Order: sequence, then structure tokens, then C-alpha cells
Amino acid sequence: MSKVEIIKRPMEQIGNDIKKSAWSATIESLAIMILGILFIAWPETMVKAVSYIVGVIFITKGLFQVINYFMEKGQNDFFNNNLLMGVISILIGIAALVIGEDIANVFRVVIGIWLIYESLVKVNTAIKLSSAGIGIWKYVMILALVVMVLGVFVTFNDVTTVIGWIMIAAGLIGIVGDIMFIQQLNTLIDKISQKLS
Repeated sequence: MSKVEIIKRPMEQIGNDIKKSAWSATIESLAIMILGILFIAWPETMVKAVSYIVGVIFITKGLFQVINYFMEKGQNDFFNNNLLMGVISILIGIAALVIGEDIANVFRVVIGIWLIYESLVKVNTAIKLSSAGIGIWKYVMILALVVMVLGVFVTFNDVTTVIGWIMIAAGLIGIVGDIMFIQQLNTLIDKISQKLS
């Protein structure tokens, strides 16, 4: 077995793990796109739905923590903060249900920050592709910068349907970028294996 083959086998395993992560990122982009479509189709309903979902999740989590605190005798554990965290989660959940539509602003900011984070991950990927001499790095970089601009826009603007369109665009760009990366992954693994050997 040649040195290149010895190095290439673990690299192929790493490549498979990276492919799984890339497909996971593609699914996340698809989810953002679907949310965008829902925000365009039913903006007011989606704002209310998001606030109710957030409220129910926090209340459920809080109740679970409070019950868990008493079931596991957490009061005897000096470092167990489940009671405090549970009460805070319940209060956040109630606030989300009561102030409903204002929670949409928080959701908008979270989506915007998430898009910016995703774009920074893609910028990092583009830099790695460039250093490996793979030509598509320019396209990945352009897509990443477009997603970053969209993320900044979503973070600082409060028009639900526009945000929906931006989420659709960001989802499509994310899917295209991830698929381009997945297609070039074997070439990247070959180049890294050759450099290491």
C-alpha cells in the first residue's frame, strides 16, 4: 500500500464527515427557505405562530427543569440551578405568549445573525478552497458575501414579507453553495492527501 493510499483512507473518512455536515447545512438552508415562503404567504399568522411556538417551548422546558429539580432532589445539590433556570424559562415563555408580536423582532434578529454566521462559515470554506487551488472558491465567496448582506438586512429591517423573500434567497444561495462544495470535496481530499504524502 502506497503512502498516498495510507494517508487518503483517513482523509476519505474525514471527507464523508464533512459531506454529512454540508448536507446538514443544505437542509438548514431548505428550512430557512420554507420559513421564508410561509412568512410571505401568511405574515401575520407566522408572527403569531412563532411567538406561540417560542412560548410553548420555553414553558415546557421550564416545567421540565422545575419538575426535574424536585424529582432528583436538586435542592440538596449546591450546584444544581434547575429551579432557577426553570422559573426563568417559564417567565420567558409567558412573556412570549403575552407580548406575541414583539417576539417577531427577536426572531428577525436571530434569523439575521444566523444568516451572518452561515455566511462567515462559507467565507472560511472559500478561503480553504482557495488555498487548495480549487477554482470554485470565487463563487462560494460571492455567495457567502451575498448571504452576509441579506443577513445584515434582515437583522436591521422590520418588513415581514421582505424578510420572507430574503430568507428564500438566502436558502437558495446556501443550497447552491453547499452543493458546489460537496461536488468539489473529493478533489480537495486528493490535493490534501498529495500534500501530506
